[in-house]
Amino acid sequence: MNVVVVGGGSWGTVFATLLCARGHDVTLACRDPAQVEQIAATGRNPRYLTEVDLSAVGVETVAAAPLDQADLVVLAVPSRTFASVVSDLPGDCPVLILTKGLDPDSGRRLSELVDARPVAVLSGPNHAEEIAQGLPAAAVVASADPKLAVELQHAVISPTFRVYVNDDLVGVELCAAAKNVIALAAGGVDGLRLGDNAKAGLISRGLREMARLGTASGARQETFSGLAGMGDLVVTCWSRHSRNLRAGQLLVQGRRPEEAVQEIGMTVEGITAAPVVRDVARRLDIELPLTEAVCAVLDGTDALALVSTLMAREPTTE
Repeated sequence: MNVVVVGGGSWGTVFATLLCARGHDVTLACRDPAQVEQIAATGRNPRYLTEVDLSAVGVETVAAAPLDQADLVVLAVPSRTFASVVSDLPGDCPVLILTKGLDPDSGRRLSELVDARPVAVLSGPNHAEEIAQGLPAAAVVASADPKLAVELQHAVISPTFRVYVNDDLVGVELCAAAKNVIALAAGGVDGLRLGDNAKAGLISRGLREMARLGTASGARQETFSGLAGMGDLVVTCWSRHSRNLRAGQLLVQGRRPEEAVQEIGMTVEGITAAPVVRDVARRLDIELPLTEAVCAVLDGTDALALVSTLMAREPTTE
């Protein structure tokens, strides 16, 4: 296939190499012309995963990329810019979404912003740093079009990147957004030195929150115990590569959200997603106490005081 990967960050960079290794003709489309020039000259991304060899991957600015000739467009852009990027796409070829979040302006799932063309989402425990090293990983591809999902599965799968098909598009997308919020909370547990018991309890209850949000939105319960749910949640809450985990640590140490993002130097989707997930839950009239607590910390509330509040909630069943 002729594939254009839009987004020159870590995930876009490594995903372009995965596709190229599968024999596809791949163009990496970046927003910054200076980044494009350096990749073209050196075969390396000067900002992200600088050790990844991009010499077999074409590179263009988004404006110059052959989007109208593509058989597939892969979107690996931040959720806050997703709507504007997808609205400007020419042609009608399928779109594969790698972004893990919701639209911050409307609260809609990102696939709902893709008009008049087939759409799929790929998600799972997929830190780009490990995939770049050739370490084994697994993911799911979800679509309302089963044929498209299977086609993309076979287009991407490799001996080191195993891809499963999941027809629960709603569940996979909500997992991807909500798990980043719980990872911020997990980082808070680490930053406050609350211990492994507290962290395991938070992750378990966080998974329950994710499932509650999903089932209220029409998703299937079992999706949340799969790769897109539990798998991605665990790696995002424990991995040294997790931006959201690191951001949570910084937030409880007194950094403002914008300071945490600046220190990390990359997009932290949980900070964007938290108030969106909270507002969606309120509209659905469901309780997400951990998500509410994360939003309170983002607004400046003392994290230790919130721990006491959470622990003192009315006793209930699991």
